Amino acid sequence: MTETAAGATDRAVAPLAVLARIRQTRPATPRRAGEHCELCSEPIGDEHSHLVDVERRALLCTCRGCALLFGAEGAGGLRFRAVPDRYVAFPDFRLSAAQWDALQIPVSVAFFFMNSVLGRVAALYPSPAGATESLLPLDAWDQITEANPELETLAPDVEAFLVRSERGAAPSCYLVPIDACYELVGRLRTTWRGFDGGADAHREIEAFFDGVRRRAGVR
Repeated sequence: MTETAAGATDRAVAPLAVLARIRQTRPATPRRAGEHCELCSEPIGDEHSHLVDVERRALLCTCRGCALLFGAEGAGGLRFRAVPDRYVAFPDFRLSAAQWDALQIPVSVAFFFMNSVLGRVAALYPSPAGATESLLPLDAWDQITEANPELETLAPDVEAFLVRSERGAAPSCYLVPIDACYELVGRLRTTWRGFDGGADAHREIEAFFDGVRRRAGVR
């Protein structure tokens, strides 16, 4: 049976209606110290879920309940999407030094994700200013995706293709949650020195990728 447009709209609006009811019925008590869900104001711990605000290209810290509201495909319409928690290693990924150079990324680490609002892949890399976007040559990216069809499995806006490419070594390539990439950017922002980041930044990168490898089940 074909779903009507009205039915699809009702399903998309439902999570937003639930949030509105939560906000209306929650007692107006002062906030305690610590982080809070940015949707319902529930206190949350250091380890918490995230939503992507697709329109603003922003991450929202959320409680598990709010994250579950937007966990189903398309549940939040075009606005909010829950960040999943899967990590996948690509040990046989095909990425030559020439292909990496063609992407015009000036440092050894970058991440790529499909921006559904713009309808294109965005390429970002860490810098002292935070996440810096690179103008991605589409033909270079198309060559990489043709050689590596597993890139088609990335969920738009919420998952990223993370790469570490250093001269003389095979590239390290992973599918990761988008919030992990911004965690790395935040860790490097305060330690980055000079053009390539310096020794402190490289130690942070190494520690971060050790964690990614563990989460992806790489020994």
